[in-house]
Amino acid sequence: MSGTKLARQADIHALYSDHQGWLLGWLRRKLGNHHDAADISHDTFLRLISGHRDTSRLGDEPRALLTHIARCLVIDHWRRRDVEQAYLDSIAHLPACEAPSPETRWLILEALYRIDTMLRDLPALTRRIFLLSQLDGLKYQDIAERMAVSLPTVKRHMRKAFLACLSLD
Repeated sequence: MSGTKLARQADIHALYSDHQGWLLGWLRRKLGNHHDAADISHDTFLRLISGHRDTSRLGDEPRALLTHIARCLVIDHWRRRDVEQAYLDSIAHLPACEAPSPETRWLILEALYRIDTMLRDLPALTRRIFLLSQLDGLKYQDIAERMAVSLPTVKRHMRKAFLACLSLD
């Protein structure tokens, strides 16, 4: 193993040893439970390692970077939990014989997570136009009038949204 890789491993080991306990405690206070905190702490360090950052250059404030990464992961965690709860609420009224199997629920939730991420990444106007079309069932002309934009603008935003849908795995 090269000297550079050994130095990087030593830097990561030191960073983990020095800050993992603190990060876990910070996350536990944020999330209210040890299991989610441990998962997100682990994911934070994985994100840091996989980001190919030079950990020796974090300076005197490595906790700032760890906190930033962890905050983003906590927000993603809460979003996923909201999507999951909305889905579970929507199927709660189904008779047991019609309820999806655990495997089917997992597949549906994974698809919903990807859709949620795709929608969140769309520009606000594109997202609003797309949702008016797909959820409210409005025609393009009606959307144009409601949003006070031209029909070609609605079509352009719908094209952008459909392309984003097609890019989902």
